[in-house]
Amino acid sequence: MRVGLFLLGAALAGGLGAAIATISSVKEGSDRTKLSTVRLRNEGRFPSLAGATEWLNSPPLATADLHGKVVLIDFWTFTCINWLRTAPHIRTWAEKYKDDGLVVIGVHSPEFEFEKDIVNVRRAVSDLPVDFPVAVDSDHAIWRAFRNQYWPALYFIDATGRIRYHRIGEGGFVEAERVIQQLLAEAGATGISHELVSVNGVGVEAAADWDTLGSPENYLGLERTQNFASLGGSVWNKPRNYVAPGKLRLNHWALTGNWAMQDQAAVLHAAGGRIAYRFHARDLHLVMKPAAMPVRFRILLDGQPPGAAHGVDVDERGNGTVTEPRLYQLVRQPDAIGDRLFEIEFLDPGIEAFAFTFG
Repeated sequence: MRVGLFLLGAALAGGLGAAIATISSVKEGSDRTKLSTVRLRNEGRFPSLAGATEWLNSPPLATADLHGKVVLIDFWTFTCINWLRTAPHIRTWAEKYKDDGLVVIGVHSPEFEFEKDIVNVRRAVSDLPVDFPVAVDSDHAIWRAFRNQYWPALYFIDATGRIRYHRIGEGGFVEAERVIQQLLAEAGATGISHELVSVNGVGVEAAADWDTLGSPENYLGLERTQNFASLGGSVWNKPRNYVAPGKLRLNHWALTGNWAMQDQAAVLHAAGGRIAYRFHARDLHLVMKPAAMPVRFRILLDGQPPGAAHGVDVDERGNGTVTEPRLYQLVRQPDAIGDRLFEIEFLDPGIEAFAFTFG
């Protein structure tokens, strides 16, 4: 996920493009029917997909099978909020342009260990849903073949098997769709509609409120966490009783209760454990996994139930249950955005908490 890098990637897409392609000035919300010209370079041959450990929604596909097709490779992982917010666009393009010769392939390259479990990947593909072919890249073989470093990342491949354009991070949907249209035209497709798709994501797929977003992604595992504020600091992989300070600074977080901080996650060993986080954003999400049985929880905002500010995975009283490993939307504020204190208490042991993301 690495939101800071993703935001940087999105912000610097024009800079990357200068070395890759020259794109005429097309902005989100500009004329949606006028065809814009995109001058694209040859970035190399389409790498092999043979490293996939499994295929979903399709028999195995090889680069030779795709000759003559325009291919969009979409690197994703199912807990990444940055990818989830691009998913409605990818899904809509796949449907709109499939009869014109576009093939969308999602390459699921995991970030967390539980995302390597094919049972979890199958569930995500079904629940989200992801209807186009998915190459399960649990060993990151395809990731390395593309020399990719980010989720999400899009690679646009022409009908002769050359990578002609790529894009990192969220946004740039107008340019991306123009690239699809142009590559299809180059391949000989006729009658392509130049009307751009109109997409409004809902739930976790809704676009972030960038104007009010003041909290970056943060991990709860010791490998990558920042601004951990529990009194006495952290201990690696050893259960201990953590105590939160009386007050948290913005974008700082703390544990209370009996937790073990592992490399990727904070793991709760006794019921009643809590996590507190002071944040500034419309949305707050937490990637969580139950160790075995479902784990009940309740949340508070500034010491009160969330009411109308509850996310899709909690009710107005702040109650929810972690039933499977995924990203949970806990807060979506409908009103003015300010600094808020988020608290979550787990009523059962066995939760593994991986990362906070915001929108």
